[in-house]
Amino acid sequence: MDNVRQMNRETADNDDFARVPPNNPEAEAYVLGSCIHQPRHIPLLRNIISGADFYKPNNELIWNTLCHLYDTGQPTEPVTLRKALEARRDLHRVGGVPYLASLLEYHWPAPDHFAEMVREAADLRAAGEFGRLITQYSHKPDAEPQHIVTFIDDYLQRQRERAAGRSGDPVDALLAELLDTSALDSMPTLEPLVGDLLHRDTLARIIGPSGHMKSFATIDIAAHVGTGKSWHGHHVTQGTVVYLVAEGHRGIRKRVRAWEKHHGLKMDNVLFLPRPVQTRGPEWDLWIEAMRRLEPALIIIDTQARVSVGVEENSNTELGIVVERLDDLRRATEACVLVIHHTGHIGEHGRGASAAKGALQSEFHVSKKGDNAANIIVTFKVGKQKDDEEGEDLQFGLKVVTLDGETKPDGRPVTSVVLESLDTMARPPIEAGSPEWLVTVLDKAGIPLDWGQIRVSRWLTGENIKLGKPKIEEALRIRKSRAPQTGTGEGESGAHTWTDTAIPGTADESLSDCTRNDLPRNLPRTDFNQPPHESGGRSREVTENPRSDIPPQAGGGPGDALTKPPSPRSPSREGGGAGEDEKNTTPNTPRCTVCNQPLHGYRLDRGYDTCLQHDTDAA
Repeated sequence: MDNVRQMNRETADNDDFARVPPNNPEAEAYVLGSCIHQPRHIPLLRNIISGADFYKPNNELIWNTLCHLYDTGQPTEPVTLRKALEARRDLHRVGGVPYLASLLEYHWPAPDHFAEMVREAADLRAAGEFGRLITQYSHKPDAEPQHIVTFIDDYLQRQRERAAGRSGDPVDALLAELLDTSALDSMPTLEPLVGDLLHRDTLARIIGPSGHMKSFATIDIAAHVGTGKSWHGHHVTQGTVVYLVAEGHRGIRKRVRAWEKHHGLKMDNVLFLPRPVQTRGPEWDLWIEAMRRLEPALIIIDTQARVSVGVEENSNTELGIVVERLDDLRRATEACVLVIHHTGHIGEHGRGASAAKGALQSEFHVSKKGDNAANIIVTFKVGKQKDDEEGEDLQFGLKVVTLDGETKPDGRPVTSVVLESLDTMARPPIEAGSPEWLVTVLDKAGIPLDWGQIRVSRWLTGENIKLGKPKIEEALRIRKSRAPQTGTGEGESGAHTWTDTAIPGTADESLSDCTRNDLPRNLPRTDFNQPPHESGGRSREVTENPRSDIPPQAGGGPGDALTKPPSPRSPSREGGGAGEDEKNTTPNTPRCTVCNQPLHGYRLDRGYDTCLQHDTDAA
């Protein structure tokens, strides 16, 4: 500490400056007396001084009471002032009625001169207190230069944050900040920015796995706030938005242009900074000051990791410093500070230590399912709302937008995507001949879910529809995957079906083109939805399906196949002799429609009506 002038404690304590801080009681009296006589001076004087600038605590209490009377439209005459101080139980603390009466003697037509004197004395006291603390801190045995710099920064920050705390008696100043239950009504409430999701003067976060459309959702929010456009049913308060693009800035232009083309609206009042600003670097203070002057409604940080490089994010201590710096930005601007962050391996929680989540007012989880723009669903889940109910999840689809006049080097158009609410999003018609198209055909015809590939193939042949076996099996797999939700294919539950989608090449082309609509509940019922017959589902085949080319067998029910001699097979392949199957069957066991042998195992479980040997021939 060679660069610090040494001063012993006795010298510092005996200094006249330390014994008598700068103050001007007469100037303070003129300020208060003039406001009691002429309250019109209060707005002018407020631009010069605050309550903390009064040296005497009683004068600070009187000034704050005068300002309260003026703000509420009440007179500042002595009687009203006395009653207001009594109501606050402060009359005895200011010196009672005699002291108030003495202030009436101080009256000046232009008290701003005295206000300047009060302010000057307050600045001198603050500087003196600051110097005294630095001197004391530098004489500690373990004092280091970097520690002193940190102490100075912290002290100045505290001084800025508690402007009301600079008074002659800091204990009185602290006590004056205490509020009773009645005073709580005067505290500002949360100011909505995007419905009940985002609010001004709060810290919020959007989390999700990498590549799951977090930035797309955030740009969509930013654009709606900047333009004042309602965000998918949520009311928006218009305001300036600043987007700190610390990650992926090269793709931001495409996303903005796609949004503008889709909505037919220019993304006004949204500003971008395409580079990171480190929260623990000196430039962050410049960023805070710049945002304080701009006064935006929403500040977006994309991403948390890119503005906290070098921070051990698994450490609550280090991450807590980052959160505090983000909170400094919020306090200085009173904006909603929205941070984008990645999830960890689990995928439901923000990566790193949990210190950040406690400081958040709101947190949202964004995820997607699907492998291309046609079937991707983006889910916006409310994970935390400190003072409101969390509400329902929001789901979006993607719409591909081609940018006008832009092409890639190979001539292909430049595209991007925008979010569309699934409540209003229309999907294109399904391609004829695809498995999804076949699902639509089968659902509309009422084909039972337990029909196997062979029966469906025969039915399609009768309808003059030609499809390969892989597409039929894929369609059956899709239908059976919906079985717990849709029952027998009638679309009885809330699961998505294709049954309202237009089938190209049929008379139903006028139906809705939305692949996510549910099947109407008023469709007529059909006998196709009845369960198969107990004897294997063949007893009514001819009467229910006139296209069946299997004639009834003499002595049997309609549709029973002609009995053919079994194929010559070795006992080892069948697992026994000729009578083995007959021995392990019951009268109701379904049989092969070609060779009349009993069906077992997966052939029976999956609804096949032929044995494996005749599968290829029947197809």
